[in-house]
Amino acid sequence: MHMISTNVQSLPAEDQGIVARSPQWVVWVGSAVVLLATTLLAYQPAWHGGILWDDEAHITKPELRSASGLWRIWFEPGATQQYYPLTCSVFWLQYRQWQDNTLGYHLVNVVLHVTVALLLVAVLQRLGAPGAWLAGVIFALHPVQVESVAWITELKNVLSGVFYLSAALTYLYFDERRRPMYYAMAAAFFFLALMSKTVTATLPAALLVVFWWKRGRLEWRRDVLPLLPFFLAGLISGLFTAWVEHKFVGAGGSEYEFTFVERGLIAGRVIWFYLSKLCWPTNLMFMYPRWQVSQKVWWQYLFPLCVLGLLTALWLLRRRTRAPLAAVLFFCGTLFPALGFFNVYPFRYSLVADHFQYLASIGIITLFAATVARLVGRLRVNQLAMLLISAAIIIGVASPLGILTRRQCRQYVDVETLYRETLSLNPTCWLFLNNLGNLERNDGRTQEAIQHLRLAVQLKPDLAEAHNNLATPLQATGQVNEAIEHYREALRLKPEIAVTHNNLGTALRTIGKRNEAILEYKEALRLDPELEIAHCNMATILLDLNQAELAAHYAQEAIRIKPDFAEAHFQLGKALQLTGQADRAIRHYLEAVRLDPSDANAYNNLGTVLQTQGRFQEAMRCYGAALRLKPDLGLAYGNLGFALQSTGHTEEAIQYYLQALRLMPNDAQAHDNFGAALADLGQFEEAEAQFRAALAIEPDFAAAKANLEKLEIVRRKRANGSTRAAGQP
Repeated sequence: MHMISTNVQSLPAEDQGIVARSPQWVVWVGSAVVLLATTLLAYQPAWHGGILWDDEAHITKPELRSASGLWRIWFEPGATQQYYPLTCSVFWLQYRQWQDNTLGYHLVNVVLHVTVALLLVAVLQRLGAPGAWLAGVIFALHPVQVESVAWITELKNVLSGVFYLSAALTYLYFDERRRPMYYAMAAAFFFLALMSKTVTATLPAALLVVFWWKRGRLEWRRDVLPLLPFFLAGLISGLFTAWVEHKFVGAGGSEYEFTFVERGLIAGRVIWFYLSKLCWPTNLMFMYPRWQVSQKVWWQYLFPLCVLGLLTALWLLRRRTRAPLAAVLFFCGTLFPALGFFNVYPFRYSLVADHFQYLASIGIITLFAATVARLVGRLRVNQLAMLLISAAIIIGVASPLGILTRRQCRQYVDVETLYRETLSLNPTCWLFLNNLGNLERNDGRTQEAIQHLRLAVQLKPDLAEAHNNLATPLQATGQVNEAIEHYREALRLKPEIAVTHNNLGTALRTIGKRNEAILEYKEALRLDPELEIAHCNMATILLDLNQAELAAHYAQEAIRIKPDFAEAHFQLGKALQLTGQADRAIRHYLEAVRLDPSDANAYNNLGTVLQTQGRFQEAMRCYGAALRLKPDLGLAYGNLGFALQSTGHTEEAIQYYLQALRLMPNDAQAHDNFGAALADLGQFEEAEAQFRAALAIEPDFAAAKANLEKLEIVRRKRANGSTRAAGQP
C-alpha cells in the first residue's frame, strides 16, 4: 500500500523491472487483501458477539421470514423497526443462512466495512487526492467506527456506505465522460443507498463540494442540473423517514421539545464533539450522556460561534487551498441529518452516537491523509525510499488504531458487558441501568436488579418501564405493597401498557385482592387480546374461585396463542381435573412436564389424577419426581403418603405424612390424612388429635368431621365388645 503514485522511470534500473512486472491491479488487490485481513483481526473480539440492545428488532422477526414477509418489508411501512427495506432484505437473507448464529452477521458487517474503505480509496484515487490508501486504512481501523461495524444493527451503516461510495464513484465517471450509462448506474446505486439508510441523501451535496474543491467554482448546467433528481430523491426519502421515525419508531414527546435556537446550539456542539472523538478517540462509549441544552446558558453559544469562526477562517484561506474548507463542509453536511434539526429516536437517550459520523468522518480523514502525503512528498528521496517511508507511516498509523479498535470491540462480546462498560463511563445512563437490572432480574440476581432499577427510577422518574421492572423483583422478594405502588406509577405514566396491568393483577392476587386483580387482567386483555400470560393468569385466579369451566376457556386461549406455554397447559390440566375430565387433564399435565421438566407442581398434580384412576404406581413415580425437583413440596409428601396407604403400605405412609405436616403444619387435609392412617393402625387417640387439629384449622372440614364420627363409632363398638366379653361366665 502506498500513499502517492509511483514514477517507475525514477526508480533504479534493477527496481524498474520489479515494478514493471507488478501491474497496478496486482498491487491494489494485494493491498486490499492485507487491509481485509488486518481489519478482520482488529474486529476479532466481536466476531462471536451476542445480540445487543435492539438487535432483535432488526434481525428478521418470525412473521417476516417468509416470502410474503419480504414483500411486507418493502411495501408495508411499520412492518420493520425502520423503513430501510434493502437493509432489512439483507437481514432476511442472512437469517435464512445463519439464523441465530451471530458470527455470520458480524463477518458480513466487517467485510462490508472493508469494502467501504476500498471504495473510498478508489474514489480518492479517481479524484487524484494524495494519501488515498492512508485514508482507507484510517477509515477501516479507526475505533470510532467500531459501533457501526461490531453492532449487528448497524448493517444499515456499512451497507449504505457501500452504495453511497459506489454511487459517488460511478458519478465521477459520468462527470468525466458524460455517458448516460454511468449516470444511470450512479442513480441506481444512490437509490440502493437510500433504501439502506436515508442519511445517504446528503450525497448530491457532497458531490457539489467535491466539484467546487476540484474546479474552484460550480456551473449550473455541468454541476448542479444533473444532480437535481438526486436532490429530489434524497428530499423525498428524508421526509418519509422523518415521518416513519415519528409515526412508528416514537421520535416524539418531551425529549424532543427544543426551540430552533436550542437546535442550533445542539448542532454546534455536536460538530465539535464528533471532531474531537475523530481526532482523539478516547472514552468512546455506546451511550454518551445526554446534554442539558438551554438557550439561557451563555457558554453553549460558544460551540456554534466557533463553528462559524472556523468556516469563516477556512473561507478566507480558500485562495491558498480549498481542501480544508471542502473537508469541513463535507463533514458538517454529511452530519446534517444527525445535528439535531430533525428528531431521530436515539436522541431520547443521547444527542450523539459514534455511528452517526460513519460517512461524515471521510472528510476529516481524507484531509489528514492528504496533508501527510503532501508533507512526505516534499522529501527529496528516491521513489523506493518514498515507498518505504509511506509504508512505515501507514503501519505506524494502522497499528495504534488497530489496537484501539480491538480493545473497543471487547465491549460488544455480550449485552451485559456492553451495559457495564457503558455504565463505567456513563454512570447516569438510566436506559442501561434499567436494561441491566432487567437482565439481572431475569437471571435471578434479584438484589442486584433492585439496586440498578432503583437507581434508574431515581434518574428517570417518568420511565414507566423502569417502575414496572423494579416492581417485579420487589414482588418476588415479598415487598408486594411497594411493588404495587411502582406498578400503579408505571400505569399512571403509561396506562396503555398491557403487561403492567397483568403484573399489577398478579401482585393484587398475592395479597388476596382477587376482584381487583381480575379487573387488571381484563384491562390487560382489552389492550392486548393476544397477551398469553394474562389469559393464563385469568385461568389461575378463576381456579382460585372454583370457576373451573371459565378457567379452562382462558387457559385454552393462552395455549392457542402460545402452544408451548407450559404454565397454561398446567392450569388447563387443573381445570379439566376439577371438571372430571381426567384423561384430558392427564394429557395437558404430561405436556406441561414435557415443556418444563423442572415443574414439580405439574408432576404432583399429574400424580393426583393418575391416583384417581387407580394407577398408584405411576402416581407414586410422579410424586417422587416432584420431590426430587422440590424436596420441600409438602403436597407431594402428603399425596405420596396417601398413595402408599391406599396400596397397603400404611406404616411407610406415616413417614411421608409427618414430612407433609412438618412443611404444612396448617394444612387441614394433611392432618386429616395423617389421622386416617393412624386410625388404620389402631392408634385412635393420636388419630382423634389429628382430626381435631384439622377442624381447628378448618371448622367446616366435612371429611375430618366424618372421620371423627367413624372413629367414635369404632371406639363404641370396641367398648361394647369388651363389655360383653367381661360379662361372660
